[in-house]
Amino acid sequence: MDALEALRTRRSCRRFAARDVPRDLVEQLIDAGRLAATARNEQPWEFVAVTDGATRREIAGTTDYGRFIADAPVCIAVLCKDTKYYLEDGSAAAQNMLLAAHGLGLGACWVAGDKKPYAATIAQRLGAPPGVRLVALVAVGWPEGPLPKPAKRPLKDVLHWERY
Repeated sequence: MDALEALRTRRSCRRFAARDVPRDLVEQLIDAGRLAATARNEQPWEFVAVTDGATRREIAGTTDYGRFIADAPVCIAVLCKDTKYYLEDGSAAAQNMLLAAHGLGLGACWVAGDKKPYAATIAQRLGAPPGVRLVALVAVGWPEGPLPKPAKRPLKDVLHWERY
């Protein structure tokens, strides 16, 4: 699938089949994250791939909208050193992983991290040192059933030339 087709067809997946994701696919996702654009080439990211069911259930129970993490075979925590542009850099890495998952036939969903009250708790639970922040959690697995296809705002409604 080409890049534009991936952008057009990627959707969030919150229901996962009870089937493991091979380690090499997880590594491909994290490699895609590591290749993201980064301000000043700082590459502040670190990734923790969580496959242990008990840990995923604990993470899921800590979030407010990520309960489905418990059912995903993998949860990738996107953590970043607290640099000036950590949030932008970590977000770019998470988006790369979402697109890579789609390209590999996997389902994935971004769960908020940075601005949530649980962010520091999860980062600490995963062993992140001080000064490293949780930017996102990415639940990954094989989709169980078709993915929703929410409507997107038309280009004509969001594009402004020269001025708003």
